[in-house]
Amino acid sequence: MPPYLSPGVYVEEVPAGASPIAGVGTSTAGFIAIITQGTIPIPAERMIKKESSTEGGAALDVAYLKFQSINLPPSEEVNLFTNWGAFTSKFGDFLGDKTANGLQEIKQSSFDAASLNAWRPLAHAVYGFFLNGGTRCYVIRIDKAASLPAALNKFAGIDEIAIVAVPGNTTKAAQEAVLDHCDRLKDRFAVLDGQQRPGSFIKAEIQGTTKDSNFGAIYFPWIKVTDPTRQMMEPNSDGSLIMPPSGHIAGVYARVDADRGVFKAPGNEGIRGALDVEYQLTKSDQDGLNPGGVNIIRSFNSNVKIWGARTMGGDANGEFKYISTRRLFNFLRESIDEGTQFAVFEPNSPALWQRIKRNVGDFLLGQWRDGALLGETPEKAFFVKCDEETNPRTVREQGQVITQVGVAIVKPAEFVIFRIQQRTGG
Repeated sequence: MPPYLSPGVYVEEVPAGASPIAGVGTSTAGFIAIITQGTIPIPAERMIKKESSTEGGAALDVAYLKFQSINLPPSEEVNLFTNWGAFTSKFGDFLGDKTANGLQEIKQSSFDAASLNAWRPLAHAVYGFFLNGGTRCYVIRIDKAASLPAALNKFAGIDEIAIVAVPGNTTKAAQEAVLDHCDRLKDRFAVLDGQQRPGSFIKAEIQGTTKDSNFGAIYFPWIKVTDPTRQMMEPNSDGSLIMPPSGHIAGVYARVDADRGVFKAPGNEGIRGALDVEYQLTKSDQDGLNPGGVNIIRSFNSNVKIWGARTMGGDANGEFKYISTRRLFNFLRESIDEGTQFAVFEPNSPALWQRIKRNVGDFLLGQWRDGALLGETPEKAFFVKCDEETNPRTVREQGQVITQVGVAIVKPAEFVIFRIQQRTGG
């Protein structure tokens, strides 16, 4: 208290104590893609020229392309984007700028599309992410598979990343590296692509040899999307390409988080920008895949929807077999962690215990009111215990304060069953 030397009225600001716990973000994505070439030729214009044949016959129509060379960011550089336009400024758009200086011209038959094809899965993933409701994503380009661990280490230092994907990369090594990354940090979730062309619709071939994990989900089949470059280069085609779905799925996660909350399973949700699926799977096909945690994308009357909401392993993951359960726990853990940093080095006394109980309890009360926790009353939905019983002298002597938290999680209604019977009148 400051000294008061003369009569008068004095107004003091009193600290409110610990700030309320704010929920952390759950929808920022991180994408990593292997693009070996640092410069990508993106077609900007297609032209038809008359050329005489070598035999001196009639002039033939020959297709030429004007293309723009895009210099990509250096390998392993972290790039933050908040919209599609920002991404195109560094990684290029689907079509090159035909008004740009320095366009190069080549016969279409001589155009090497290998680097363009390597770039496409990342571009469509980021486009699909923003189209489906994503707002922030980090992107790293690597030039070889061996650089993936280094890229993931850079993502580890970015606390806001909550979703990680390697669009189109279905190798065992890459997918397990991403799963291990999410499992180790426990604040993010992997969205993985199933194998594009398995020999038959069985879990082992769709998932490959990637291990089960409740910190990731896998989706099958790949989806058909519009590609402006193909439309231009192949006027007689429908202008579509088959692309991995992980970027679009990550955008759906973000949209559901914003509209409903992280506790809502990202299932029975339409995928914006998806024209169709590569394979039309039936209910019988899915019966053999869903229990093992392969999430199917299906087309219902031309509406492409996510028709699964399980972690990799499905039933084998027990209480964490659902994506929403795992991601909600990630959200609760990270929010409580960040929101109780005030307690570090505070006197370990009943006053501190009460502050912790109040802050955590108020946070969970808000989650219950939002519909994330199950129970007719807050007492049935959660409990927070931090007192002398959880913090006896032996615990306090070690400089620890222990709080027990229990929550009742709302699980998705995966199987909606109506039991109908015929009743006689009278």
